[in-house]
Amino acid sequence: MLAGFRIVKDTVAYRLRKLEMANMAAAISIAFALRGGNGLGDTFSSVLHSIPDIALRIGFAFLLNVVVYLNNDYIDIDIDLKSADKDAAKARFLADHMSAALWAQWAIVGVLALIALAYDPGLLVALIAGGGVCWWYSAQLKHRPYLDILAMIVWGITMPLVGSPATSVLGWALALQLGLFSGVFESIQVMRDADEDADEGVRTTGVVLGKKKTLLLARAIMVASSVYALLFMHPLAALISVAALFVPFAEDKIELYWTRVKLVYGISWLVICGWLFFLQPHTAGLLMAIDHAAKF
Repeated sequence: MLAGFRIVKDTVAYRLRKLEMANMAAAISIAFALRGGNGLGDTFSSVLHSIPDIALRIGFAFLLNVVVYLNNDYIDIDIDLKSADKDAAKARFLADHMSAALWAQWAIVGVLALIALAYDPGLLVALIAGGGVCWWYSAQLKHRPYLDILAMIVWGITMPLVGSPATSVLGWALALQLGLFSGVFESIQVMRDADEDADEGVRTTGVVLGKKKTLLLARAIMVASSVYALLFMHPLAALISVAALFVPFAEDKIELYWTRVKLVYGISWLVICGWLFFLQPHTAGLLMAIDHAAKF
């Protein structure tokens, strides 16, 4: 049991250092955005009234991230032991206590299932679909061209749904925007890792297409993301997201490129959430304004 606790602690600490739990922020922002738009007084009153619900959803999102990343470390243990970029001590301890890591995963999944069934069965969408696609991605899909990016789009949609009732139309609309952002991020990631993956004989989208064509794919998804924001979210958010198309790209600075694209989309997302939280209870897309059909 102590080994399991240490493995979980090491996984969380490592992922936080790598800033790899961004979907938690997405889920939290959705939870807050869905409670706004009725004037500052009513909005803050709604938030205060909903603190227990928000806290539970944050806790659920955290545990879901823990089990997803722990599973990824569990599956990738042989790769991590050989990698110079990983925490060697963390990987070695996990390798020496694989059964504890497996039981820790099942224990967390059990806790999450109980919370969902007792509080909001809609949370099972994030647990089964979001957690399931992450498991499949770690086990197989991240080595399958095109499916690696598709899997992360599904992940980007389903994981943040922790912050929303499954019956909320607006919650799903917001999650779809995040899914498109995730498609861009994954395209850049496989492009960044293409040389290393090719050397290891791993076939990803970045390896199969090459960096130039993968960049074109990333930019195609950027266009789709901006169009979606324009039609269903907010014109200003769409205008900001277009800036991602003009971020300078250099093959020897893909990490910096990735960071800058994330910054652009982060600002675009803040505009969407700010509009919903402070001003209106619905989006302002040119094609459709979306309100949420479910109340908390």
